[in-house]
Amino acid sequence: MPATRTALLIAFHYPPCAVSSGLQRTLSFSIHLRRHNWRPIVLSVAPFAYPRVGSGQMQDIPADVLVARTPALDATRHLAPGGRYWRRMAIPDAWASWWLTAVPRGLQLIARHQVDAIWSTYPIATAHRIGATLARLTDRPWVADFRDPMVEHFPETGETFPKDPALRNARLKIEALTAQRAAGAVFCTDSARLIFAERHGAFPRENLDVIPNGYEEGMFDAAVRKPRAGPRVLLHSGTIYPGMDRDPSQLFCALGRLAARGMISPQDFELRLRDPGNVDHFRKLAADHGVEALVSFAGPLPYREALAEMCNADALLVLQGLTSNPAVPAKLYEYLRAGRPVIALVHPAGETARTLHRVGIDSMADLTDAGAIAALVSRWLMDPTRLEAGLPSAGMVRAYSREALTGQLAARLDQLVESQPPRRPA
Repeated sequence: MPATRTALLIAFHYPPCAVSSGLQRTLSFSIHLRRHNWRPIVLSVAPFAYPRVGSGQMQDIPADVLVARTPALDATRHLAPGGRYWRRMAIPDAWASWWLTAVPRGLQLIARHQVDAIWSTYPIATAHRIGATLARLTDRPWVADFRDPMVEHFPETGETFPKDPALRNARLKIEALTAQRAAGAVFCTDSARLIFAERHGAFPRENLDVIPNGYEEGMFDAAVRKPRAGPRVLLHSGTIYPGMDRDPSQLFCALGRLAARGMISPQDFELRLRDPGNVDHFRKLAADHGVEALVSFAGPLPYREALAEMCNADALLVLQGLTSNPAVPAKLYEYLRAGRPVIALVHPAGETARTLHRVGIDSMADLTDAGAIAALVSRWLMDPTRLEAGLPSAGMVRAYSREALTGQLAARLDQLVESQPPRRPA
């Protein structure tokens, strides 16, 4: 067996964080890298940095994984007397102060544990600042896990995200720093990889990888489908952002049309929005469309219970608008593993639509087309077994397990370490 190497994983979201599904990616890598002769060490934040914590997934951290946590002040909470804060302190994100504590701790970890490679993950951009600094100071190869693009422009609408020029410029600077110092970069989709490659043409394209978000098989151990009575449930699990990116307005309109035709009623149909956030906004939107009796709003569940709920829903809802075309929601891979029909309201040119086509799912409609949405939901209501018959095979779904996907990251880390020139001591 080859000698075990050590990787420093820099990630803001990690248990006991309870505010982002993004922690699952780092958690899974910290579990499965050990099977590829890599010893992971996690550098994260002290729990007080999170707006919400929970102990449910602390048990999933392997006992032999060292987790170092350093303070990070949230500019919008900890540095905001009277609820007001200096905007510049929240750029490139609200936890910019993390850099001050994480860099010295990272240097200690690299020296003490003979770290061979560094990996950092977005969407907290400060993680990449930390990774860049540690890579420069130690000559360790650094892989920047972007997941999604930091900055996007949409010619169809003329919009650029993020809209705040200061935030946008800060992210572009960090992205440019990454292109200068990183040995490799990872994205969740081909589109995200292409955006980076076109913006930074000098970066070796062969060192740009696509590793989808995937799902964690071990988290489905108790997610068993059970007989259930009551209304047919169409479930959306997780945050829904107001605006065109996830806008359910046309879905509500479509449900109103189906109710008017007598095809659905509160007695036989429920659109369940699980922990969507912005509840007051969406409750009013449902009322404006006259479908408030068809829509339920449910609070957050522990992660395994949320997966079990997916397995027991009648169908699972995906919302993905034009401005998220380069991305695929992480929950989509959990939906595929849950083995339930998917009702996908997505832009036809986006990565989510491509992923669904790739696995043979065609139950899609444009998020902005109420007529097409009504037809799709009607098709499911009239013949649910047809959608179930079109689900991908277990073997096809297993390709998206994070256990399988971790092998790609391990191979990239191996390649970068083996191709490095001799380095100076940390």
